[in-house]
Amino acid sequence: MSGEGRKLGRLNDNLDPQMTPPASFRKARSRIMYVEYKGDGVEGPARIGRVYSSKSGRSLYYRGKTFQSLAGAVFKANYFDVDSGEHYWISGPRKDRNDRLYGGQKDVEIDSDVRDE
Repeated sequence: MSGEGRKLGRLNDNLDPQMTPPASFRKARSRIMYVEYKGDGVEGPARIGRVYSSKSGRSLYYRGKTFQSLAGAVFKANYFDVDSGEHYWISGPRKDRNDRLYGGQKDVEIDSDVRDE
């Protein structure tokens, strides 16, 4: 697998892109958000999709992964994957589509279930 394919796998590993969230995930506690993998540097593979939050709001769930806040402890990342410890940037998507830290939308995938929204 190429380097770029391996990095994209961080958000895609063993996940069904049309994954139906568990019944405990309520759409009322979800938002469309920008999720970017930061483990390989400043700019990594990214997606825009529906992210669910826990009842307390301390955990986020996306495509089978659980994220918890880094509370400002790490440069260029604000969440980590609970299972792997890898760092991610998760935020609301921008209307001008320049979601990446250094601008642009190059290689940002949008989940089909949120594309129209």
